[in-house]
Amino acid sequence: MAMLPNPLPRLADDPTGAALGLRLPAGRLVDTTYDGPWHEPLLWYADGEAAPETWAELLAGRAVGLLPVLIEDDKAPGRKLADWYLDPERMSYPGDHDPEEFLAESWVAYTSDEDYDQQELRELVAPHELAWPGLAAARDFEEDPDETAAGVTAGLVATGWLDHPRAALVHARRSADIPAAMGWTGPVNYEDDIAVLSAVLRSWEDRFGLRVVALGFDTLTATVAAPPRTLEEAEAIAAEHFGFCPDNITQGKHRTLREYAEKALLGKPTWHFWWD
Repeated sequence: MAMLPNPLPRLADDPTGAALGLRLPAGRLVDTTYDGPWHEPLLWYADGEAAPETWAELLAGRAVGLLPVLIEDDKAPGRKLADWYLDPERMSYPGDHDPEEFLAESWVAYTSDEDYDQQELRELVAPHELAWPGLAAARDFEEDPDETAAGVTAGLVATGWLDHPRAALVHARRSADIPAAMGWTGPVNYEDDIAVLSAVLRSWEDRFGLRVVALGFDTLTATVAAPPRTLEEAEAIAAEHFGFCPDNITQGKHRTLREYAEKALLGKPTWHFWWD
């Protein structure tokens, strides 16, 4: 499917988005990157905080090639959007990468590291062996992925789970591409080219109905329409999460894959990732 031209520049003269069939609150276009202004806007960003229904309302932008995401406006010093070091120039195209190849390489790099005790590694990745276990099986979606995302995101906003979220629209082919399309560098200490991570997100979008619904300075929150319903399914997905974001396990509150699968994945429609 051909990529629609970037409609974000049209919001410069039409900030309400009426010409694009949108009804936008007050906001601004963002084109500032790590190296200075980019040749076109990377995203539209609302001035005020999002309401529970905001993500769902912005889905109308898909018709013109704009996809919604909530930006967590972290109040900690150096973590506001202006300090995010957006860097679209370093991003490749997600479709050029093999998600399983990346996950397998990440898994092997960690589990074969001689600086770690092999017995401790076996305990960390159990019930899997140290060899890459392969991708988890796809699951049937329990409802439309957009409906899942709308309902779950509304709850995340209403309960204050997200940190001062603001609405944003990004010119992207699909939800999984949003991080790479806007030049997000949250996991830069782990992976320079975020398009590789977007390739994994694409795979999860296809297999589990994933939607990227929120981004923070170094966090990514997604929803899934097909969460694991058995511990075995959760453990298979946990292996992929370990390859995608090792910090979720090695520096999180669930310190083994089995515990992470049971406490963070089993029956959960929200997947949250954090990189140190």
